[in-house]
Amino acid sequence: MTGQTDTSTVREQASERDTESDGFRSDAAATYAVLAECWREPTEQLVEAIEAGELAPVVGDIGSVGRDRLRTEYTRLFIGPAGPPCPPYESVYRDGDDPDALGPVKGPATTAVVRWYREFGVQPAAAHSDLPDHIATELEFAAYLAEEGLDEQLDQFFEEHLAVWAEEFLEQVETESRDAFYASLATTTREVLYQ
Repeated sequence: MTGQTDTSTVREQASERDTESDGFRSDAAATYAVLAECWREPTEQLVEAIEAGELAPVVGDIGSVGRDRLRTEYTRLFIGPAGPPCPPYESVYRDGDDPDALGPVKGPATTAVVRWYREFGVQPAAAHSDLPDHIATELEFAAYLAEEGLDEQLDQFFEEHLAVWAEEFLEQVETESRDAFYASLATTTREVLYQ
């Protein structure tokens, strides 16, 4: 997320933080940020972090991975070619007319998420072309709220958005994944979100 908010409430809350809660907020923010990066299209830096064991707390020791292999699985799971089995967008899980079928992208849930981002004066990073309701973008926003110490807002965002759809998405990933990375990532994300 990029941007800043200049509300006095945020400044007041930031100045009232004590050392212990700062550490917890930083840990929570870092956890959300790492998860967000893992849900984006695989980069060489991600592959290097996996192979160096830096992501073992997130995905376990999955051994050697290749960027091409991860990208192929990412594309199959989240992009398609013929409709992905695990679309990573909130609107798909919330905005359909049939509760047993996936809905369209860029629905009312997308608009609601964009309102959240605007309210806090942030926008998705320009380097990421994902839709605003992509799992990675929502986790990145959760990291922002945690880093700023906006616990009530984080809880509200979780209840209004991530809690409503992420469970179904994560179950789909665990079921459909042919790669240990994404199956483990889904499990860890569930543990973090629903602890």
